[in-house]
Amino acid sequence: MESFVLDTSVFTNPDVYSQFEKDQLGAIENFITLASHSRAKFFMPTSVYEEFNKMVELGSLKPRFELTVRIRSPRRYNLMVPAEFLYEFIEEVRYRINKGLRIAEEHTKEAGRLTQEDVGKLINKLREKYREALRTGIIDSKEDLDVLLLAYELDGVLVSGDEGLRNWADKVGIKLIDPRSFRVILESYTLRT
Repeated sequence: MESFVLDTSVFTNPDVYSQFEKDQLGAIENFITLASHSRAKFFMPTSVYEEFNKMVELGSLKPRFELTVRIRSPRRYNLMVPAEFLYEFIEEVRYRINKGLRIAEEHTKEAGRLTQEDVGKLINKLREKYREALRTGIIDSKEDLDVLLLAYELDGVLVSGDEGLRNWADKVGIKLIDPRSFRVILESYTLRT
């Protein structure tokens, strides 16, 4: 039986959830209906579920969601991950920090030639580029790490629209699907009655 590990993006990214329905809560309800008639199992780490509940008010769908999606954390103290993963992660973080510093240096030099009003605009531009350099394409939260570790532990299929999470899941051999195909895939697991 296949296990799917879900990230919040399945239910919060309109490009992903709209395959179930245009309305977010309608999409969640349609997912629950399909998933509850499926031969597959669905998981979401506790930290991700808590984050999800801050983003979306499930209301009366909450008990059905919890019945359909198993909420559990990865076994962090028992789980072994390849050392190469850690080496690559540290190397990537160092590269991004250096890239961020170069961006900050460029913007600092430019700021010396600007008026006070233009400096404010430059700071906003710096923040945007700096955030992109450090966070895009990398695991940047404990929730992302929990999704990755749970999928690794369960040998599950990761369902996420997060580019960084998908990149790092691929590096450690976690099965991935295109999250925009999730409904079609889920329908193939639906029990025929």
